[in-house]
Amino acid sequence: MNTHAPLVGMLKRTLHHEFVVEALRELILAGELEPRSRVNETELCARFGISRTPLREAIKLLAAEGLLELLPNRGARVVAISDAEIDEILQVVAALERAGGELACEHITEEQLAKIEGAHHDMVEAWKAKDYPRYFARNREIHDAIMAASGNATLQGVYRNLSGRVQRARYSAHKTDAQWARAVDDHVLMILLLRRRDHAALGQLMQEHIKSKKAVIAAAYSNAEKHKRSEPRRVDAERA
Repeated sequence: MNTHAPLVGMLKRTLHHEFVVEALRELILAGELEPRSRVNETELCARFGISRTPLREAIKLLAAEGLLELLPNRGARVVAISDAEIDEILQVVAALERAGGELACEHITEEQLAKIEGAHHDMVEAWKAKDYPRYFARNREIHDAIMAASGNATLQGVYRNLSGRVQRARYSAHKTDAQWARAVDDHVLMILLLRRRDHAALGQLMQEHIKSKKAVIAAAYSNAEKHKRSEPRRVDAERA
């Protein structure tokens, strides 16, 4: 009797479930699924090559994280966030980034720092080349890596779940030249303070860096909402 078969099957199901959750989460964070847009289960099942069961499990998990909203007998849609909610979320995310930066200065390894510096240099090159998808990807990588370097799994989990609600707008919203310059300058200083292990200065910088994005994030959600209202109404054939 093969006693390992049930365990192998369980592991495969777990990995499959994690893939679906991460894939759907990335569609939301990258902005492919915009605020208030419906989750088309038929389309996503075909795209991921899965049945509806793992997709609906992923939808429920992301709804618990606050990225999706479940609609009674009508599937789910990406959440929209009000100005008041943006204020509240950014206050907490800013505090989490401050704590993460301070802890990272205490625990970061040379290998972790080298990877962050590499991502930073690539981000700056992407900015100069106006390669914004690559810029946003490296930007996300840097913030996530600093939080990971904190060594605090609980902090990382709360940060990931909460920041995900505004991450699409945070990394993809239009910026003025001055806002671009400030964002890049902030990151240059982040690397310097990390290298110096100056936890107080880095914590303060990361907190202010997030707070400064409030107007950009609010504008991104406002524009998305206007775009949705301006679209012709259509009957959605998707019925979960």
